[in-house]
Amino acid sequence: MAVKFYAIEKGEPGVVGGGTKKWYASLRAAGTLDLSDLATDVADNTTVSETDAYAVLKALEKQIPKQLSRGFSVKLGDFGRFRLSISSNGHDTEEEVSASSIKKSRILFSPGSKIKNALKLIDFVKAN
Repeated sequence: MAVKFYAIEKGEPGVVGGGTKKWYASLRAAGTLDLSDLATDVADNTTVSETDAYAVLKALEKQIPKQLSRGFSVKLGDFGRFRLSISSNGHDTEEEVSASSIKKSRILFSPGSKIKNALKLIDFVKAN
């Protein structure tokens, strides 16, 4: 199955009035799968029940943020790795750097080899 893309027109960033506009390819999600959908798909492709697959996914949903908040990165085999990242204010000396220097934190996901390889196999088609 192919992933559909659309053409959208965008102006130049930072230019008043948009400057010279160009056309770019852009994706729109075909939809959203939730944990129940994933559990059904996992059950259909393994020997575990849908209920068991759902329970494991729900546990994973709780464990990833818990372990990130403890300072761990979470590696899920060839699936990928979740880790924390922070942005902070700069200071003139090391002593001035404190927890209040941190402006925001976010979670980064680095895909593993199986996901990276799957991306190479995607066919894209322009939607009408």
